[in-house]
Amino acid sequence: MRIGITFDLKNTTPLPDHAPDDYQEEFDSPATVEAIAAVLRGMGHDVVELGDGRDMLQHVLAAPPDFVFNIAEGQGVGRSREARVPAVLEMLGIPYTGSDPLTLAVTLDKDCAKRLVNSAGVTVARGLVVQPDDDLRTLPMELPYTAIVKPAWEGSSKGIRGKCVVETALELVAAVQEQRQGYRQPILVEEYIEGDELTVGVLGNDPPRVLGVMRVLPTVPEERFIYSLEVKRDWRRRVRYECPAKLPSAAYKAVEDAALTAYRALGCRDVSRVDFRLRDGVPYFLEVNPLPGLNPDTGDIVILAGLIGMSHGQLVSGILHAATRRHGMKPIAGA
Repeated sequence: MRIGITFDLKNTTPLPDHAPDDYQEEFDSPATVEAIAAVLRGMGHDVVELGDGRDMLQHVLAAPPDFVFNIAEGQGVGRSREARVPAVLEMLGIPYTGSDPLTLAVTLDKDCAKRLVNSAGVTVARGLVVQPDDDLRTLPMELPYTAIVKPAWEGSSKGIRGKCVVETALELVAAVQEQRQGYRQPILVEEYIEGDELTVGVLGNDPPRVLGVMRVLPTVPEERFIYSLEVKRDWRRRVRYECPAKLPSAAYKAVEDAALTAYRALGCRDVSRVDFRLRDGVPYFLEVNPLPGLNPDTGDIVILAGLIGMSHGQLVSGILHAATRRHGMKPIAGA
């Protein structure tokens, strides 16, 4: 089978003026693309690198692949940017891995995803959305809770730094102003949940299954630990990963159930990573990443898989197998 890989690479497009230093944080490295391609070739497939944007369009129009392995995050700041590649592939009748355009748009909008997941019975943190034209003088002068401030339409911890946790109105206004300037989108202000930082890997369809629940622990105790961009960029020194997470059995099951509920409520397919904070045995939904990073060394879901004995190659082939089965295709070599 001829399989194309869609992706966005770091440092290959000009940055907008005044772009923050994490503008391309979601994008992949050539090493990630090659690692996925090597797995697919090892399964006996021909692989073509399609990229994204105009290059991808020209490739698929000139020589449509049989199937696409999609990890493209999309360019710009629009909340539908991750949905563009799947939308094009559906229009052209090309099957692909992962979630459909609606799910990719909904999950990138953190507030929209929270509302849908909460309607399915999963607990979420209290919060509000500050629109780009909102007058900051109308923000609450006394926060009813410690809050965390983050861009509403980003992934890969973009915009989430240690200083995003705020205690006062002055800190809140300063954090919102800074993120407005850098990210040009609504800003989400939500309750900071004191508790365990957890991520859950989910694989497959009908039914999907939990790969594992992983706890992210700071190597040095912190009063307000968040899995921030600074931490992720220095993860080998600043955190340790525990999978399966050492939690009480009731709490572990609650997290698994909440992850599967969120996965289904948002229409996720084939694979996703679901993030929570656990407080007093209650999992608080943070977000779903339906395009989880597959870097063989640093991707959270890859680290999680490794801790349960699943190799990077097994994870990639498992995603492809789930997608081809969903499309009604015959089992493929190596899957």
